[in-house]
Order: sequence, then structure tokens, then C-alpha cells
Amino acid sequence: MYYLAEVFPAFRRLRIPFTRDQIILLFTALNEALLGLDVFLAHLISGTIVPYEWIPIIFGPVAGAVLLGAGLLARRNRNAAVLLASGVFLASILVGVLGSYFHIIRASIPAPVIGRWLSMDMLVWAPPVLGPISFAGIAMLGLSATWTESPADSGSLKLGKGRKLNLPYSKTRGYMFLVSFGILAAVVSSALDHARTGFESFWVWVPLAAGVFATLTAAYTALLDKPSKMDILNYAGAMALLIGVGLVGAWLHVQADLTSESQFVVERFLRGAPFMAPLQFANLGLLGLVVGLSPQSE
Repeated sequence: MYYLAEVFPAFRRLRIPFTRDQIILLFTALNEALLGLDVFLAHLISGTIVPYEWIPIIFGPVAGAVLLGAGLLARRNRNAAVLLASGVFLASILVGVLGSYFHIIRASIPAPVIGRWLSMDMLVWAPPVLGPISFAGIAMLGLSATWTESPADSGSLKLGKGRKLNLPYSKTRGYMFLVSFGILAAVVSSALDHARTGFESFWVWVPLAAGVFATLTAAYTALLDKPSKMDILNYAGAMALLIGVGLVGAWLHVQADLTSESQFVVERFLRGAPFMAPLQFANLGLLGLVVGLSPQSE
């Protein structure tokens, strides 16, 4: 089902040079590289980056470059490209899970006490617990895009060498579930970051409200076997809202990091409001719209 074309017929006349899966794979390659940059900026706050903190910093750009190489290789040897990309995504899951584990350890007290091993204050002021898991989220998205669905909307994924994985739902709906989980993680991460300000500003409530709405809308649409045009329109509207919230949030964070004379100071951008964080909402909103493109793999 070509979701966006159901409510915007003009999409059927568009001639996009890439399939939806190819666009999503490009999306994952770019996001792996950007995550590496984001981690680098975040870890600079401590003043010294310890050896194991270089793992995600180096892995992100390298993974992005290898995925682009796999995309080029796919034109000559698709099976080899699938194996290469799958290896990168499995490594990305490992990096994400280990990173979250290290952040949780940093957020916990040294000697566990019953009922006090973790507290809300620790989660708010410690390194972002859900930050590293973004590597795993991107990997799950990439693995889904790597495996071809044939026929379209059947939920039958070709794993190579004649093997198939039959899902209880179409690939499009699977993508929507991943988008919903991604937005939920972004909402929780945003809430923990903004909790440091005590939620005193009206603006910090906007991403929370928009994120919850988009999370529920994406999950609800994914649950529907044949959503109506109104359901699809609500879904597209929620994704567009996320993009707007992300862009406005990034602008507000930049304004907060500038001095009273609107001067740029590197230290303020490193230790102040993270200017890249709100773009995660825009990133997920754009992904949600891409998911609504034609499911045809060729």
C-alpha cells in the first residue's frame, strides 16, 4: 500500500530514482556518521575522552562509509552487500547496547542499595541512558531495509539462499512500529534532559506533547491492516509536526547557547543546550514520511 499516494495522488506521478529501502539505507548510513559526531561533542564535555569512549566516535563514521560502500557493491553482488551491511548493523546493535549499559552504570550508585540503585535524579543528571541505544535503533531499521520484501506488502522477507522470514505484518507496518519506538525513545530522552530545567519554560512541553502524539499515531497506524485516508493523513500530519518541532527546537537551543550579544562561544555550545538533540525529532519525522513511500522494492 502506497500510503502517501492514498492521500496525495500526486506522489504516484513522481519518479524517484531510488526505492524506499534504498532511501532508508542511505538514511541509516548518514545517521551512523552523525551519531559519531554527536557522541564526540557530548564526550568533549568531560574534557578528556577515555579510550572506550572513542569506540562509538570512530564506529559511527566508519559504519556510514562501509554502508555506502555496500550500497555500491549491491549493484554487482547483492548477496555480498547484504552480508556486509548486516555485519555493520549487528556491530551497531552491540555498540548501542554496551553504550547504554555503561551509561546506566554511570547513573547508578557504586554500591547498590535495595530500592536506591537507580533514582530519577541519577537518570536526569547522568549521561543520557537512551542516547547510545540509537545505534541499535538505526541497526534494526537498516536490517529491515536490507532484506527485500517479495511480493510487496506480503510481510515475506528474502534472507538469501532461498531462505525467507514471514512476518505477521507488512514491511511498511514494521517500519511504522520502529518509527513509533524511535519517537518514544526520543520523547523519554528529551523529558530527562528538560527535567534539569524543572520544566519551567512552556517550550519544553512542546516536544513532549508532540512526541507522545506522534508515538501513539504511528503505533495506531501500524496496527491497522488497511488504514483509512484520514488515518494516513493524521499519520503524515504527526510526522510533519515532528519535523517542525525539531527545527524550532534546534533554533531555540542555538539561541540559548549564544551570548546576550549573540556571540558564538564554543564552550557554551558544548556545555549548554545540545543543538543537535532536537533534530532527532525532525529526523524521525522525515523517516516516518519516507516509510509512507511505495513499498515496491524494484
